[in-house]
Amino acid sequence: MVKTYSVVIPVYDEKDTVQEILNRVEVAKVDGLTCEIVIVDDFSTDGTREILRRSVEGRDGVSVLYHDRNHGKGAALRTGIARTTGDIVIIQDADLEYDPLEYPKLFAPIIEGRADAVYGSRFSGSEAKRVMFFWHYVGNRILTTFSNMFTNLNLRDMETCYKVFRGDIIRSIRIEEDGFGFEPEVTAKLAKLKCRIYEVGIGYSGRTYSEGKKINWIDGLRAVWCILKYH
Repeated sequence: MVKTYSVVIPVYDEKDTVQEILNRVEVAKVDGLTCEIVIVDDFSTDGTREILRRSVEGRDGVSVLYHDRNHGKGAALRTGIARTTGDIVIIQDADLEYDPLEYPKLFAPIIEGRADAVYGSRFSGSEAKRVMFFWHYVGNRILTTFSNMFTNLNLRDMETCYKVFRGDIIRSIRIEEDGFGFEPEVTAKLAKLKCRIYEVGIGYSGRTYSEGKKINWIDGLRAVWCILKYH
């Protein structure tokens, strides 16, 4: 029976949004479940660390961990996931692109015993989505299709931030990638374990690069390498 969930928030240079995302996660707590929040600062240099130390440390149910140098999103997730104790673990970016109010529908397939992992698809459902870059969309679809060819899954959005896992499963997986290669790596490893994976349509409020978006074409090339490496 699911009683607890953990929210892992990797943070790097998000001084303008880190307090707001934490507030949104706390407001979105799911009825009947106890929530723990694990924030991992990946050596921010824009003042994020000072905000975390001043305004976030000590908040009830929140743990804040700090890297001594910048390692990458995958490394931050590795650190955060290892600290979790929840029956469910969800990844939450700190950039406000994804809405924590969608947790209940993302958790439902796991709570009901139908799924081992749930991906929140930006390309499914009727929820509102900000119209963004065409070539990002094309790149995402190419990477997702390429990943599906090796995993034999039919995912629509492999690169989504919103990935939800049974806690025991994600804590048993050895995460090797330090950067954005986490996405294809964990997908391949879930497939190898023959996990039951569901997709749920979600809303999306994407950022532009001027607003702080960080992923780029080099990360796309790394994703291709990871798909080949971990299949």
